Amino acid sequence: MQLYHFPFCPHSRFARLVLGEYGIAFEAIEEPVWKRRPEFLAINPAGTTPVLIENGLAVPGAAAIAEYLDETKGPDFGERRLMPLTIEARVEVRRLMSWFHDKFYAEVTEHLVREKIFRRHLTLSEGGGSPDSGSIRAARANIGYHLRYIGWLAKARKWLGGERLSYADLAAAAQLSTADYLGDVPWDEDENAKTWYARIKSRPAFRPLLAETLPGLAPAASYADLDF
Repeated sequence: MQLYHFPFCPHSRFARLVLGEYGIAFEAIEEPVWKRRPEFLAINPAGTTPVLIENGLAVPGAAAIAEYLDETKGPDFGERRLMPLTIEARVEVRRLMSWFHDKFYAEVTEHLVREKIFRRHLTLSEGGGSPDSGSIRAARANIGYHLRYIGWLAKARKWLGGERLSYADLAAAAQLSTADYLGDVPWDEDENAKTWYARIKSRPAFRPLLAETLPGLAPAASYADLDF
């Protein structure tokens, strides 16, 4: 199994967390998506990460990877299965996955990654240069209510999607971990959200993410601190 990913793409982080929780061995292939390599576009014409490859089948996108792994391997994991069994619970986990993969990403993480990371790799003609402070301010303004929503869920349930760890928790954690590296998560906004994140951040599947750094861009002090 191979996974094309970019280390600070939150959707890639989600896929890596899922594979880590399941203990599935894979070859990680870092993909510089801004280069739009023809070889990668042949695998995924959208030019986005992550893309999982197994037995010649390319599975593009965080949600598709989650569904693929659940359909092909989920039953083998019993109580560790990351998608619930009942229809109602599965709908709720899918709703939250969409919230974090789509809404949180569009309102927060996409802005931060584009302005603080991707622009560093682009020429001026390609859209590189200094970060757009307006986009960064918008992301910082939006992240507060997402944290409060996570805190509300964490207070009402054992995990975000219900009584067991699920794809919903990993989707939220992947987005937050990216923003946290860049120092843009106001952890004093909601104590319940912070406590939940500390629990999931301490899981073994999270360790490879916390060990990664970007050359020339050090992580925030709270990033790898399990007692932040």
